[in-house]
Amino acid sequence: MVKGVSDLKSSLKSLAQRVAVKVLLTWERLESGVALDPLSRRDRQYPYDAYKEVRSNDPVHRMRVINGWALTRYEDVDTVLRDHRRFSNGGRSFTGLGPETLLDLDPPDHTRLRSLVSKAFTPRSVASLTPRIEQVIEELLDEIGKRERFDLIEDFAFPLPVIVIAEMLGVPPEDRAQFKVWSNDIAITVEPIIPDDRAIRLEKSTFELFEYLEAIITAREKSPQDDMISALIAARDNEDRLSHDELLGTLVLLLVAGNETTRNLIGNGMLALLKNPDQLQLLRESPELIDDAIHELLRYDSPVQLDGRLVTEDVEIGGKRLRANQRVISFIGAANRDPDAFANPDALDITRQRKSNLSFGRGIHYCLGAPLALLEGKKAILALLERFPSMRLVSEPTYMDQLVLRGVGELLVEVS
Repeated sequence: MVKGVSDLKSSLKSLAQRVAVKVLLTWERLESGVALDPLSRRDRQYPYDAYKEVRSNDPVHRMRVINGWALTRYEDVDTVLRDHRRFSNGGRSFTGLGPETLLDLDPPDHTRLRSLVSKAFTPRSVASLTPRIEQVIEELLDEIGKRERFDLIEDFAFPLPVIVIAEMLGVPPEDRAQFKVWSNDIAITVEPIIPDDRAIRLEKSTFELFEYLEAIITAREKSPQDDMISALIAARDNEDRLSHDELLGTLVLLLVAGNETTRNLIGNGMLALLKNPDQLQLLRESPELIDDAIHELLRYDSPVQLDGRLVTEDVEIGGKRLRANQRVISFIGAANRDPDAFANPDALDITRQRKSNLSFGRGIHYCLGAPLALLEGKKAILALLERFPSMRLVSEPTYMDQLVLRGVGELLVEVS
């Protein structure tokens, strides 16, 4: 009986939310002629038609459902992402349940914290990881190569970045499977709307991960190792340059954010190539194009579709007045397909003259792990093409039902 009442209340709450969203979308459309529906499953599966409609008709769009401004042009998004003074990242917790991270901070705290972590992600530091990344890739491919059919996400795109970042941090190999669960659950926190069931899992996994990391930190305090956790502990203890909460938040961010985005880079990229066989064949024949190809894949179907900021002072963009304390949402996926920035933007072209895509952000919040993600993505895709020349899709994949982080839940392929 109690469960029945609970289910009824949940259903009524869901119905009320859908009605409220419909009213707000009607308001949006009456104001501007277009609307962006964050709950639309169709648009989550393929958002680019909706982006195009808004960009063409109302590029600086009042988005009533999440009470913010939606920017869809390359120039506008680029401007906002670069300007941390007028468009602040501060005051929003990455998980909403624990310590703030680099994603939540503005200078001077952001500058101090980033300087401590960035040494592990310089081009030279990342390049030193190349032999180990190549070894991990070969080990994963050896295992899945025993089968004629496999899930490219589950068996390859996800474990690769998990193994790499776990080894950098100093996490034992036997704990990687648990990190996959925690990463999946915690990644939902960046979404503007979180279903009740996912919120429960988010809270549980966040506290479990914090508890686990506390134990690792305690162990490293007693016996430092040659790993990033030990280095960050040393920074914490050196003139209080890093608080304990900042240490925890940084570790959570590195474990979760990097895994999700790199997985989606590989998965989205391989899906785009498999659906564009001319480009796939071109890259097979000319692997030296991989640098341009990886940036084109990032542009074509970005792993991160949007980024939010808070307006700190009244500002005008595209003839619209954005007021202090209003939210502004930069739709990176829309900006990366802006025809004013990229000719024929809906076509995949790995020979495209490179214009900087916005997938890793801009300014002080440019993705810290970009060099590592690029290296893993390039090595992974080239290895897949070389190892499996007959790879083909088994079925049409379904994207995860998310607005911010875009990636397929599974990518079934055959290689016989």
